[in-house]
Amino acid sequence: MILTCTSCGTRYSVDGSKFPAAGRTVRCAKCGNSWHQAGDAEAAPPSAIPDVAADAPLADTVPFGPSPTRSFAPAAAAPEPRPPLGPKIAVAAGWVGLFAVVLLIVGAAVRYRQDIASIWPQSAGVYSSLGLHVNASGIDFRQVAYRRETEDGQAVLAVSGMIANTGSRQLPVPQTVRVTLSDANNHEIYRWTFKPNATVLAPGQSVPFVTRLASPPAAAAHLEVRFAKDGS
Repeated sequence: MILTCTSCGTRYSVDGSKFPAAGRTVRCAKCGNSWHQAGDAEAAPPSAIPDVAADAPLADTVPFGPSPTRSFAPAAAAPEPRPPLGPKIAVAAGWVGLFAVVLLIVGAAVRYRQDIASIWPQSAGVYSSLGLHVNASGIDFRQVAYRRETEDGQAVLAVSGMIANTGSRQLPVPQTVRVTLSDANNHEIYRWTFKPNATVLAPGQSVPFVTRLASPPAAAAHLEVRFAKDGS
């Protein structure tokens, strides 16, 4: 049995035995047109009939015939998943923590450099290269000054100052202090020694000292006070 669309003229071949004599409502699969098709519709020549399944069932208002061609757009590529932020945050926190620890260590090394130098004298050279003054023995000179005086008509050079414990524990005081005079070219021209007034000092404790030299060299331009290593 041949069915012809009343709108676009598309023809379809159906099994006439399954088509009721009273007819039924059908719809064109090509243009969507619906019409009532009687059971005794005249058949068209087979050569003009589209190639469809002869026994394909028809349903009321349901499209029949060849399936229309459909085009499908390619699915968009799914975005690559981003790595979780957890590991990145952990790494950043680790670097921040390491930097904070280094700052604490450096700060403590600078603040307690005198105590460190007292325990580890070799570190005094490291601090000195960084421009930080330390005294490896923990006993240092403070407020050193000198003045020229006259006693019984004779010139006298008076040198004064403080000997202080700059460490955090009780320390012995070296018992030989040497005073050196040098000229304008830093050439030594005279020296003498004296003994401090204390043998030990508590942390932060200091004692004053005064030493005098009669008839000092007229060429003296520089003065240095320090502890003698060998007692000389």
